[in-house]
Amino acid sequence: MGEINLYQVTKEGVAEITPEPVELEKKMQHLIEENLEEILGIRFLDSEYGTGEKHGGRIDTLGLDENDSPVIIEYKKTKNQNVINQGLYYFDWLVDHKAEFENLVRQEINGDTEVDWSSPRLVCIAPDFTKYDSHAVEQIGQNIELMRFERYSDGVLLLELVNAVESEETGGDTPREYTTVGEKLGKADERLKQIFDELDEFLLSLGDDVQKKELKYYYAYKTIRNFASVEVRPTEGKLLLYLKIDPESVSRAPNNTRDVSEIGHYGTGDFEVTIAQKEDLETSKEYAQMSYERM
Repeated sequence: MGEINLYQVTKEGVAEITPEPVELEKKMQHLIEENLEEILGIRFLDSEYGTGEKHGGRIDTLGLDENDSPVIIEYKKTKNQNVINQGLYYFDWLVDHKAEFENLVRQEINGDTEVDWSSPRLVCIAPDFTKYDSHAVEQIGQNIELMRFERYSDGVLLLELVNAVESEETGGDTPREYTTVGEKLGKADERLKQIFDELDEFLLSLGDDVQKKELKYYYAYKTIRNFASVEVRPTEGKLLLYLKIDPESVSRAPNNTRDVSEIGHYGTGDFEVTIAQKEDLETSKEYAQMSYERM
């Protein structure tokens, strides 16, 4: 992976900020777990979670992300340590123990939370990865993210997403009692499909680090965390765009926007933009870019 150089800008010029070694894997694990939602948008469930006699191991960190999808986080302290295979081993345990995981969610977060099993994730965090690691995750076909970290002086932490692979929906053979967002888009008229395509193209063009994920009820656009979510309402002829913007920070908000911080809704973000015609797209682009830049 390429190196990243950080510099402190002063009146005298610039001075390079050099990384500080992290001697123990556990130090980084504890730091991230204590700030998990702020750093990764993941709610903490448990640490060193035992997988029983059959699997015979302990998952470093278990969490639930902002899309209510299960997350396994594994850490490694050296570049050559094979953390991906270890994470995949626990990934198999996760999908075989859905009831146990859902019980943990009820205990630690909220009894009413519906876990979205269509997109469980494995996040591997390490000082660096090899080219073989990146190639491996692309071949495996699961939701795997590789994140590189470095600690610097003055309390600076760098967390860089170096590779991410999104799999197809993994809901299994269980009958569905809902219509997916992709199916809703398929039922939309051509006008709404064209509006969605233009919005989709714009959101993906905001940066090389933007990822798109089709979930149960909405499309999520993210870097390390979501910055936009799109719900499709074909019978109403509109899209609902949710953004990570504080509604109170927006002055003179247009009529097609509203504060949904106190309103239940699919998607993440408290600032809603209704897109029913092409004229609404310009409003959506302005605020979508604002949300992306704030991430």
